[in-house]
Amino acid sequence: MAESTERLSSALADRYHILSRLGEGGMATVYLAEDLKHKRQVAVKVLRPELAAVLGAERFLQEITTTASLQHPHILPLFDSGEADSFLYYVMPYIEGETLRAKLDRETQLGIDEAVKITTDVADALDYAHRHGIVHRDIKPENILLHDGRPMVADFGIALALSAAAGGRMTETGLSLGTPHYMSPEQATAEKNLSAKSDVYSLGSVLYEMLTGDPPHTGSSAQQIVMKIIAEEAQPVAELRKSVPPNVAAAVAKSLEKLPADRFDSASAFAEALGDQHFSTQAHAAGTAGRGLSSLLAASVRAGLPWVLGLMALSGAVGWMLRPSPTGAAAPVTRFTIPVPGGHNMVGYLPNLARSEEHTSELQSH
Repeated sequence: MAESTERLSSALADRYHILSRLGEGGMATVYLAEDLKHKRQVAVKVLRPELAAVLGAERFLQEITTTASLQHPHILPLFDSGEADSFLYYVMPYIEGETLRAKLDRETQLGIDEAVKITTDVADALDYAHRHGIVHRDIKPENILLHDGRPMVADFGIALALSAAAGGRMTETGLSLGTPHYMSPEQATAEKNLSAKSDVYSLGSVLYEMLTGDPPHTGSSAQQIVMKIIAEEAQPVAELRKSVPPNVAAAVAKSLEKLPADRFDSASAFAEALGDQHFSTQAHAAGTAGRGLSSLLAASVRAGLPWVLGLMALSGAVGWMLRPSPTGAAAPVTRFTIPVPGGHNMVGYLPNLARSEEHTSELQSH
């Protein structure tokens, strides 16, 4: 490692002075360096040698230039890229702060408002890039830097450049593009043409972890995680953290749909749903209603009101029977006689029956 760092320092000596090694990821090693020309600190990312050998410099550098034009307050810009002594590298600003990964490792879960704010800012960056024809392909906590509380998305377009430069030969490196926990189902099945909705899924997975403490799918191996992403539904966030607002839970669920067509049309639509208190999906509403009914029934039993069980069951049945006829025909008049124990008031327990008058049905209580 020391020999490699010394060789890199020598190769870049005319432009960058390597100060220290900051860390290593699946695709690159990151160094803190001084930009000698502009007198500023930068982060130099050097591709792993086996990856660089497969890619080749010319194609990689050609592909990575497409990301240099991205200018957005939540996107870490690309300063430079090149080849030196067989090293393939690219240069980005050095951000003082921490990655979202480091923050999650320390705190496990974030406050709901903070998690939603980070997600909304990242979604704004994604939407901007998507409108410029660039899909990130590797959204994960490690690629979200926090600077003065403001998220900055790093490595924009790097995964795309690597994939394009490899020409379908990524398996030769023994590496995979994308972190398994945050891969979309289509990415997990190695589809080549990924749309912006793949990034929406990955961002939804990151928000899921910020809220619950874990990604949507976990496992003891990458293969196990991939199989779960493809075949298993994620547990609803509200079951793991009850304080999550219904609209946020519904937005997360929609972002994690298996089929891209069932997700949000854009990252901006995802962000809008997170800020819309009235947002819901049919599937989520049904699930919430079912969980709410179960909770009410359980509370009734604990309170010594077993008769409420019958009333609630009847309420559901009446709600079904009082649905408007699909043919538009008038609903039949339905009458029920329900004995209520003395001293008990049924108002509030039968929300469906409260609408009985508009269906020309009536309820007689004795």
